[in-house]
Amino acid sequence: MTSKSIPSDFHFKFSTVTGYFLQDEPDTDPENFDYVTSNFGIIPRNYDTELDPEGHKTQWERFEHHLNRLNRDSSPDTQFKLLFLGRHGEGVHNVAERKYGTELWDCYWSLQDGDETGTWVDARLTDLGISQAQTANKAWKAQIQNKIPAPQSYYVSPLNRCLATANVTFKGLGLPHTEPFRPVIKELLRETLGLHTCDSRSSKAAIEQEYPLYRFEDGFAEEDPLYDPKLRESDSARDARLRDLLLDIFARDESTVVSLTAHSGAITSILEVVGHRRFALMTGAVIPVLVRAERVAGPKPPMRVESPSGAPACREGVL
Repeated sequence: MTSKSIPSDFHFKFSTVTGYFLQDEPDTDPENFDYVTSNFGIIPRNYDTELDPEGHKTQWERFEHHLNRLNRDSSPDTQFKLLFLGRHGEGVHNVAERKYGTELWDCYWSLQDGDETGTWVDARLTDLGISQAQTANKAWKAQIQNKIPAPQSYYVSPLNRCLATANVTFKGLGLPHTEPFRPVIKELLRETLGLHTCDSRSSKAAIEQEYPLYRFEDGFAEEDPLYDPKLRESDSARDARLRDLLLDIFARDESTVVSLTAHSGAITSILEVVGHRRFALMTGAVIPVLVRAERVAGPKPPMRVESPSGAPACREGVL
């Protein structure tokens, strides 16, 4: 789905509904936060629409009842969705950036296909990255025991590290819509576009061969239509792209609980678009966000979008 196919006669005004997850709170430190041991960050609390006066229900059951009540009591032009945003596990490109340092990575190595250790074009998961996705799988299993509301829709970036992370994360959980697991691949759910070869995607045929059960959104191109080897997308352009993704999902998907497996940049932009505080995720981590979307007549308001940039020049002596 591209931005051109998004409805133009209305748009959504997004906001984050805070007070439900620790990640919403300004005193929660992203660098030290553990989504696994904190039950994905759900805050133990009562709700105005209390389901369980005798305390027999789990926190997730009470939250799900409250979420459904929010939707039931809202106006026809307002909807609430719980988004589970999962970052892919560590990729070979993450290792390469640490190896060479960010400065040298940005000015030289990210533009190459790889080094003597292998390629990072459409970067794949490392063994640690696979392990991080397995940790997410175990975290979901634990929360299923706590009656977490299951996603009703699953979306995934077309880059291999996300395709693989989603596959490992949701394997064997027994959740609805996961047996078989057939997430929808969304082109706009990409990492920051351009320059870095790790952020170019494989062909549709190659993706289909490796993940034959995955579904492609309508209009998904055979070859990568977004990667530019000479220009890097600006953060504001990425924000606009991820806003288009959310407009598409909220306009077309009636699911209340949605899973998106994506990248640090994409998740940063989603949080920005919905008015959530900045919250950087470690590779493999998950953040839940409760989003309120108000349908508003007319086309989406313009965003100030900065131009893309070329690769920075390497300082003398860096290479």
